[in-house]
Amino acid sequence: MKSFYALASALLFTAQLNAQAPSGYYNGTTGLSGAALKSKLNQIITNGHIDKGYNGLWTAYQTTDRDYYYENDGTVLDIYSERPTTSDPYNYTITTGQCGSYSTEGDCYNREHIVPQSLFSEASPMKNDIHFIRATDGKVNGMRSNYPFGKVGTASFTSQNGSKLGNSVSAGYFGTVFEPIDEFKGDVARMIFYFVTRYENQLASFSSGDMLGSAAYPGLQAWELNQLMLWHAMDPVSPAEIGRNNASYNWQGNRNPFIDNPQWVNLIWGSTDAVPPTAPTSLATSGATANSINLSWTAATDNVGVAGYDVYVNGVYHSTVSGTTCVISGLSASTVYNFYVIAKDIAGNQSPQSNTATGTTLAGSGGGGTTTCGTEDFGQIPTTNPSGYETRTWNNNGITWTATDARVDQTINGKAITVRNGNLLSSTISGGIASLTVKTKLFFSGSSSNLNVEINGTNIGTLPYSAAEGSFTINNINVSGDFTIKIIQPTSGNRVAIDDLSWTCYSLGTQDSKAKDAILVYPNPTKSSLIFVKGNGISKIVDLKLYSMDGKLVRSYTHPFQKGNTLDLSGLPKGKYILKSELFSKSIIIE
Repeated sequence: MKSFYALASALLFTAQLNAQAPSGYYNGTTGLSGAALKSKLNQIITNGHIDKGYNGLWTAYQTTDRDYYYENDGTVLDIYSERPTTSDPYNYTITTGQCGSYSTEGDCYNREHIVPQSLFSEASPMKNDIHFIRATDGKVNGMRSNYPFGKVGTASFTSQNGSKLGNSVSAGYFGTVFEPIDEFKGDVARMIFYFVTRYENQLASFSSGDMLGSAAYPGLQAWELNQLMLWHAMDPVSPAEIGRNNASYNWQGNRNPFIDNPQWVNLIWGSTDAVPPTAPTSLATSGATANSINLSWTAATDNVGVAGYDVYVNGVYHSTVSGTTCVISGLSASTVYNFYVIAKDIAGNQSPQSNTATGTTLAGSGGGGTTTCGTEDFGQIPTTNPSGYETRTWNNNGITWTATDARVDQTINGKAITVRNGNLLSSTISGGIASLTVKTKLFFSGSSSNLNVEINGTNIGTLPYSAAEGSFTINNINVSGDFTIKIIQPTSGNRVAIDDLSWTCYSLGTQDSKAKDAILVYPNPTKSSLIFVKGNGISKIVDLKLYSMDGKLVRSYTHPFQKGNTLDLSGLPKGKYILKSELFSKSIIIE
């Protein structure tokens, strides 16, 4: 049964990626823009829409909200708990994890209306429309409540994957907002664009919720429109969205046009903005290791909004980030590097470059290595309800840490995190790990024991603890490339403080650069005529070539990813090929 399930899941995934809008589905849209295009799309996606009721969503989720893109395990793909680059804090089985009551994260999942149903008085068909109602954790859904989506300043609540509730720092709005993680910001934007298009004729009768407009066009309040436009630009359509759109069409009979044709967002709501952002300032380097340097700068300003920052290393594009800090990894030891950043807005206008900042990596230690690559002193842990056992999430030096069942009022060397029946987990860290050092101390009652340590989900040793403070090191871990650290407290009831965590770096000397490793090509092998390429900088690729294994040029693509992340392999025979650009080289298999 297990192998049959895996095969069925794979076939479903491939079918959803291959499916597209039927020929002629968007007839009549050619040459239209603005309100006229929006109204034409309203007609198209209203026709064929079959309302299958509120309880029907549970059935729909069996095909629309399954994870065949990250863990690829068929569990619920929850945008409020999914961690794209590391293990999820919890997972839900599609048919057995439904709410039910909940009190904490991980209890159950329910039906999250991205546009709150209170705004349309829980009326149908809006209440039942699969295109903007996601399967999400009940607790996080409840915390989001009916607040609009926006950029959070100071968070009053942070979910275990980093989604936040707090005061708005989105231009033009000062209330409370909810902010998903970067991976799903564009997903949220396109769901809301769908809603205000599908129901444009009813908007006048809906409540605004500080997000909806009262007229068919533009359909959104100006501040929310600007924020969603930025998110749409920052986070392009993903394979997960394409698969969900196709499954939703099979279930409900209509499509989200902004997933099929993301360029329509700008055609409908785009501005004639020709004003570039100001230059970022005060770019500085810090925290150098043998293979990485931290960058920070003062934000640029723009008349509409800054969509992101392009980071350049020695004059060559490296990556795009949304914030004002980043870690440049994959560098050579004992080497001087020059950096600058350029801001860009939603219209694609680019700022002048920032000042140039120079940084020098530390001396390395050959293949293997013992240079200290990173530390965590727990100085940034949140201090709300200090003696309560809660999930605590914070960011330091570009790494997100999450501690479950943890309190923050016990100290070793300054702040410490005290874990009861939980664990401490990092986000993905680059640079490899050779050894790990941690201070531990048992507080209150209990007996001496050990913490378990996992690197990339594999147990690599233990760290002892007792009522006496101690510093302990696990050597010869020797994992190269990206990794995660997880420290688990397995003894029920013991309350163990963790402090002064540090690790030394490790490399094989021949590993690919961070930029290369960050490029994903999938599905691979593929039986489809399309593959998907994802990673920082792919939109900048000018020349992409496909070679056969005997070195013959088979296909050549120019600016292949300016409007999306798909690559057409139609007509190619089965076999193995090399896909090569100025940014990466990957082997692919067509079956």
